[in-house]
Amino acid sequence: MVRVRLAPSPTGTLHIGTARTAVFNWLFARNQKGQFLLRIEDTDKERSKPEFTANILEGLSWLGIDWDEDPTIQSKRVNEHRAAIQTLLDRGLAYRCYASEEELATMREVQKAENRAPRYDNRHRQLTTEQEASFQAEGREAVIRFLIDDGEDIHWRDLVRGPMHWRGADLGGDMVIARRAPADQIGDPLYNLVVVVDDAAMAITHVIRGEDHIANTAKQLLLYQALELTAPTFAHTPLILNAEGRKLSKRDGVTSINEFRSMGYTAEAIANYMTLLGWSVPEGMDERFTLMQAAEVFSFDRVNKAGARFDWDKLNWLNAQVLHGLTSQQLLNDLSPLWLEQGWSLPEDVNWSLALCELLGPSLTLLKDGIDQAEPFFTCPELEDDGLKQLEADRAKQAIGELVQSLENDPWDGHDTSKAQELLTNAASKAGVKKGVLMKSLRAALLGRLQGPDLITTWSLLARVGQDLPRLKRCFT
Repeated sequence: MVRVRLAPSPTGTLHIGTARTAVFNWLFARNQKGQFLLRIEDTDKERSKPEFTANILEGLSWLGIDWDEDPTIQSKRVNEHRAAIQTLLDRGLAYRCYASEEELATMREVQKAENRAPRYDNRHRQLTTEQEASFQAEGREAVIRFLIDDGEDIHWRDLVRGPMHWRGADLGGDMVIARRAPADQIGDPLYNLVVVVDDAAMAITHVIRGEDHIANTAKQLLLYQALELTAPTFAHTPLILNAEGRKLSKRDGVTSINEFRSMGYTAEAIANYMTLLGWSVPEGMDERFTLMQAAEVFSFDRVNKAGARFDWDKLNWLNAQVLHGLTSQQLLNDLSPLWLEQGWSLPEDVNWSLALCELLGPSLTLLKDGIDQAEPFFTCPELEDDGLKQLEADRAKQAIGELVQSLENDPWDGHDTSKAQELLTNAASKAGVKKGVLMKSLRAALLGRLQGPDLITTWSLLARVGQDLPRLKRCFT
């Protein structure tokens, strides 16, 4: 059975790059009728926080990503990691290195001065017992390094990039797999070692991650071989790039799923767009789809090698398509909490709120647009310059006055829209103006400006909560 995993570090909130990796893993697992697992890589003791773990899990759930087993917590497996390191030590495939940080810094400075790539020179690979005892007598602590033969050839077939080939000489010398500790101890195990041990223990068959892990894959394959473990199949997906073609980072502004969510993007649009960041849809398939629809046709032969540039216009279009497809009730479920946060009170008549959602829905791009566009229905807006200019037009106020008088004589409850047309026709006729002039003036009076949604529906909604007459009368104060 196909088993894939997402292995986020809880050192921050859910990043869009991590979320995109989750989407690709989930799509492949569901396409193959396999399992999608989670592993929380919390071995960075200083930066890992429970609230970040909670944020990652909640963010994945919001996106529609479910997992098939309880998450594995990496920090609880440290004994297994140390046991693997001891195995490498016992087999002569790892050793203790006592080189100090100062010595290593000097080594790198010399390499830089000689225009050589930085690498560990394996200086402590073959220490004698006497040399080790001397270093220990000085009180030095040791890291543990895994031997990497410069002549080693490392090959794998990547599901995205095809045949891959690395040389041991390109991996920077013998690799540190455990932090400094006294000679009789094994320090904190490091990433490349623990990920191999954990993926093997979880029976992961495919490791799907970003292309920035390619060099790690070469190192990890050597560890799989040394520990006599079966290596998974690898797929390295393209990075998400900004408009300038650089890796998307915090400098580009929004990168956290939380931030996208607070801006008013929907889970459906974000998940849809992340799938398109590096994957091309099969011929005949629309670019607007659900995750389950994508899972039915997902394959790595349609994943691009080149980086995927983030396109805000495309994301906004997808988000608008999602919002325009919602029912009034679905939109109300999403917008009412935002309205209540503004301190706005919703009428007891839920039909009023549903009618407002039906009015605003077709013009929304982001959910937060539903705040700005709904505000004139909850608070009386100031008269803007274009609205004031319209009300100063010839006989405009006289026409509004005729409309006010008609409403005072025969109040309109906002339900029969045919009566609205009759009121407008009669008031325009009495004032001697074209009906279009009155309608523009009415919009200015109700909304404070000349732009807005359908006028009759707007007037109807305000009339149903008794807000039309007060706004018309303010034109004369």
